Amino acid sequence: MNTTLVVLAAGMGSRYGGLKQMDGVGPNGETLLDYSVFDAVRSGFSRVVFVIRRDFEVEFRERVGRRFEDRIDVGYAFQQLNDLPEDFSVPEGRVKPWGTGHAVWCAREAVDTPFLAINADDFYGRPAIAAVGEYLGGLDENSTRFCMAGFRLESTLSENGSVSRGVCQTDADGLLVSVREHTKLARVGGQIVDAGDGSEFQGSERVSMNCWGLTPAVFPLLEAGLHRFLEAHAGEDKSEFYIPSAVAEMIDTGSATVRVLPVESPWFGVTYREDRPFVAESLAKLAASGEYPTPVW
Repeated sequence: MNTTLVVLAAGMGSRYGGLKQMDGVGPNGETLLDYSVFDAVRSGFSRVVFVIRRDFEVEFRERVGRRFEDRIDVGYAFQQLNDLPEDFSVPEGRVKPWGTGHAVWCAREAVDTPFLAINADDFYGRPAIAAVGEYLGGLDENSTRFCMAGFRLESTLSENGSVSRGVCQTDADGLLVSVREHTKLARVGGQIVDAGDGSEFQGSERVSMNCWGLTPAVFPLLEAGLHRFLEAHAGEDKSEFYIPSAVAEMIDTGSATVRVLPVESPWFGVTYREDRPFVAESLAKLAASGEYPTPVW
């Protein structure tokens, strides 16, 4: 397949306090990013593009990117505050990044094949990455028939606090109709509830974890959406242009469709510091089962 893995990593330095604090959680110190790239390689992806910030480019290339250069073609794109559509400039005082939708758009010069966009610090598993890769293999670069991996809500919760999840609604053909963000989801007395609005869930609902199958045709659509976002929110210090909201607008306007690919494997992420032991234990079990070599590289 001529497909690309796009890893959204521009926020890593700020969240971890610097790349030097990007602790490994696998049995041999592997990071979650190691597993994602490994799964992409064995699922047939031909290239990986890391979307990063310019200020830690040298350190990222040395400590992260170099590890993969003899396994897969490696490229870079840069999410910068001043990388905006024409007629827009960075408002005075703005320091916060523009969001995941902007991060994907920033990869427009580095990606010319169908691609999978994921977060750098989440574990998606081979089934999700392979399913999206197989779907992308049937598309050309001009297609707007996108897809996303839909994880079961119950497999994406934390035992250490509430989480935000985009709960998906699909039609009879499995196409995404809407993604509704619930910001305070947690298990309470055996039931999954959103403490914010009182909604209750079975756990089998499909949720978006930023595992999107896209093509280069998405870039002009994102630019149009980013333009509208900036017109409405550029003066707000913390507003962000997110992938789910951008995709929702594409669906609403008929610009694109998104097929939800049901994924039964678990998703792992360290939302809270207390999540780390569970993630480490889960990865150790996968290694013991033979799903991953140790070390993975």
